[in-house]
Amino acid sequence: MDEFFSWQMLATFAGATAATGIVTQFLKNLIPKLPTQWLSYLLALVILCAATAAIGDFTDWTSWAILPLNAALVSMASNGAFAAVKRVPMAKRKQNR
Repeated sequence: MDEFFSWQMLATFAGATAATGIVTQFLKNLIPKLPTQWLSYLLALVILCAATAAIGDFTDWTSWAILPLNAALVSMASNGAFAAVKRVPMAKRKQNR
């Protein structure tokens, strides 16, 4: 692996989910009035639009039409992954009691 992220990787579900999760965690405290789920959706939409444009896949209207749905899926996966990671230390503390 030559680089951390590439445009081709960001255009995939896994790449977009990872990038959305990372950027959301960095930005959520800068915009406290915006719920984190909405922030992650907006970031997923921006990341997917940028990646799709960078790889030149905006050839017809269907690429634009599916992006909001894909962004919702990426956002929900990112939020779920963060909740799972956050839950692990709590489970370990309960086992140690």
